[in-house]
Amino acid sequence: MEYTHLGRSGVKVSRLCLGTMNFGPQTSEQDSFAIMDRALDLGINFFDTANVYGWKLGEGWTEQIVGRWFAQGGGRREKVVLATKVFGRMGEWPNQSRLSARHIKQACEESLRRLQTDWIDLYQMHHVDRGTPWEEVWQAMEQLVREGKVVYVGSSNFAGWHLAQAQEAARSRHFFGLVSEQSLYNLNERTIELEVIPACEAYGIGLIPWSPLGRGLLAGVLQSAGSGRRADEDLQKEVVKSRSKLEAYEALCGKIGERPADVALAWLLHQKAVTSPIIGPRTMEQLEGAMRALSLALDQDTLKQLDEIFPGPGGAAPEAYAW
Repeated sequence: MEYTHLGRSGVKVSRLCLGTMNFGPQTSEQDSFAIMDRALDLGINFFDTANVYGWKLGEGWTEQIVGRWFAQGGGRREKVVLATKVFGRMGEWPNQSRLSARHIKQACEESLRRLQTDWIDLYQMHHVDRGTPWEEVWQAMEQLVREGKVVYVGSSNFAGWHLAQAQEAARSRHFFGLVSEQSLYNLNERTIELEVIPACEAYGIGLIPWSPLGRGLLAGVLQSAGSGRRADEDLQKEVVKSRSKLEAYEALCGKIGERPADVALAWLLHQKAVTSPIIGPRTMEQLEGAMRALSLALDQDTLKQLDEIFPGPGGAAPEAYAW
């Protein structure tokens, strides 16, 4: 396993991040435990979850599963760089969501309890909250850091200018600010190349792509359409919309003798701004399969062909759309 710094911080994380969103709803607790144990065996030390995962309002089902896994001991908690999130609705009352100082404090305490840990390595804002001033957000995060409950702060689903706002506000308070941004990024969805990635690079913020396979679109969907998640109606609409690109993509993967899922993940690992793509295995087979991407070197000709199939927005703004 290769390791890299999380943004400009000193902490090192594995080049693949284990996403736990399927633990509970899609994957049993016993199987989730086995996947997490195997992830450690493979050298994956970066685990990502969120208080809303499990999708049972206020229960934090997935965090509870991770917490019970930690409780087994054996150095599990000490080995893992643990990331979770705050923002989503955790109850019916008006202050049980978003990024008020009150909710940040309460949500953190509840996540710590469910995760059965004393600290969260990376506490991520799951979305920007336009209704809460940065002074309030950072005051709350600074307090959690002082108390030793949070080590680093990250963001998710921020625009480039949100990253700049956040970092400049943190700088004015002499606070370290964001170390990472978790964004939708894959071969088919490259919008963040316009402004989010340039902002990350300018501020030393690590990029953690989610949905690296485009919800299965990039995992050989034409070869196995109609099964499992790939039978999802929205996904099938995207297949119809992108069929010509997918045909060219899967043909290229066949030409180089690699699985489409591995090529999509390896492409992300070839992007210099990327820290660790999030893999969200539902099964042990999916976890083991993702490891191939770590050793898959894509040559310049292949990378060029991928850019031709999935051209993206044309690079960074404003040159992508103006002189």
